[in-house]
Amino acid sequence: MTPRVSADSVDIAIFARAPQPGTTKTRLIPALGAAAAARLQRRLILNALHHASRIGSGRLTLWCAPDTQHHFFRALHAHCGVNVRSQSGPDLGARMAHAFAAHGGPMLLIGTDCPALQTAHFTTAANLLRDGHDAVFIPAEDGGYVLVGLRQAQPRLFENIDWGSGQVMAQTRDRLAGLGLRWAEPLTLWDVDRPADLARLATLEDFSEWAS
Repeated sequence: MTPRVSADSVDIAIFARAPQPGTTKTRLIPALGAAAAARLQRRLILNALHHASRIGSGRLTLWCAPDTQHHFFRALHAHCGVNVRSQSGPDLGARMAHAFAAHGGPMLLIGTDCPALQTAHFTTAANLLRDGHDAVFIPAEDGGYVLVGLRQAQPRLFENIDWGSGQVMAQTRDRLAGLGLRWAEPLTLWDVDRPADLARLATLEDFSEWAS
């Protein structure tokens, strides 16, 4: 029998790239400029931290790229008590596998590109792990996913995936089935990657000023 997981014991990890002009949200730079794209990245990180911190779950960790030394990350740690760690691995899959292994128990992992991800979505995902699912995913409309939750580390789940392509979720489903894992996909959301996404971003109350 699969042991039950308390929702309060589910950790949350957030992957975030430093809000450095010219190196973050690069596909939005033609529409916003490098400085404004970096400001948007900062806002997206704060939004993700806000919603993730409200569910009263387990540990909350911000996994930083390229490392924890950017002044924004250092300020979050020093003044807000945010636990920060550096991402580690040659590609996204390896970095996610490393984060799950480091936490060592039930965990939800997100990026910062989905401002539509709300506190209720974290609660739903944590409850699905609590109720016996091995994994939970919130797919993205572009073929990737904006949240992955696992009861325990599954490093093979992240191997040989075409990261950045529209096949990520489809390939992941094949891998889940091959590993014999029980998973759930409670809903699909959208993320902010390209200039065309800015119009929808601006429909969100907290991001109304970001219309292109």
